[in-house]
Amino acid sequence: MKRILFVALALVIVLSVILTGCQPQAQFLTIATGGTAGVYFPLGGALAQILNQNIRGMEANARSTGASVANVNLMTAKEVEVAFMQNDIAHYGFTGTEMFVGRKNDQLRGIASIYPEVVQLIATEASGIRSVADLRGKRVSVGAAGSGVEANARQILNAFGIQYADLGKADFLSFAEASSNMRDGHLDAAFVTSGVPTAAVIEMATALRVRLIPITGPEVQALRTQFPFYMEAKIPAGTYAGQTEEIPTLAVKALLVVRADLSERLVYDITKALFNNLPAFGAAHVRGKDLAIATAQENMPIPLHPGAIRFYRERR
Repeated sequence: MKRILFVALALVIVLSVILTGCQPQAQFLTIATGGTAGVYFPLGGALAQILNQNIRGMEANARSTGASVANVNLMTAKEVEVAFMQNDIAHYGFTGTEMFVGRKNDQLRGIASIYPEVVQLIATEASGIRSVADLRGKRVSVGAAGSGVEANARQILNAFGIQYADLGKADFLSFAEASSNMRDGHLDAAFVTSGVPTAAVIEMATALRVRLIPITGPEVQALRTQFPFYMEAKIPAGTYAGQTEEIPTLAVKALLVVRADLSERLVYDITKALFNNLPAFGAAHVRGKDLAIATAQENMPIPLHPGAIRFYRERR
């Protein structure tokens, strides 16, 4: 009897080990996005849902962050595995230049280039601002301190011969904060770099009379020579309330980036799940519809992850 019980117990243990081994090991991923009033946040939420539904054992979640620069720092600290970021900021992080001097992270790897991130300069109608040059002496939000938006604002202002000291006040605000301050009368203008339409700009244009300011001229050509990540862009007429004309401006590219230490198989599965579910990704925000295999490697300033390379080779 004891022998039978011993054998039965042994069988239970063996079966337990076998069944446990058959279960997929949980894979936890944190996706760094941006502020809730931007484009990264809804796309990050959609990506997390896609991965959870299509990769066995996946437990992905989207995290609201300070966007591009903050996301490079989070990747460096290994607090997140996946991140959205501007291609210019990815380059600065990878090479240890601009705001990352002394803090180089050459372990950033690309999955895909997604959509143009348009530099939008919004001014209140009452401010009288009609050009970049008119920002002198005005209260201007230049983006959160150390953010990709702030880098864009600073570089553009410098191209037009304007320093922060030349402004009435340079405010380092998130999109949501800029929108709130604009509506409360505390700002004359704000820089926003994001896919269009941007929720924060929609709020501004809906709450009060605003004007989108063109970023154009010979200064822009000189800027593009110095910083080749910038490309010419246009904000179509009717994108925002009261906008009756197409607005010429600049843009960078939004990237999806992972850490180099993620396995080839995992990144392959992430890339495959994303491209196999493009309708769900595009449903989260119209800019998600820009993602396509044909353009996924454009303007990519960092190496692709081997898992993404494997996916693209299979889809040729």
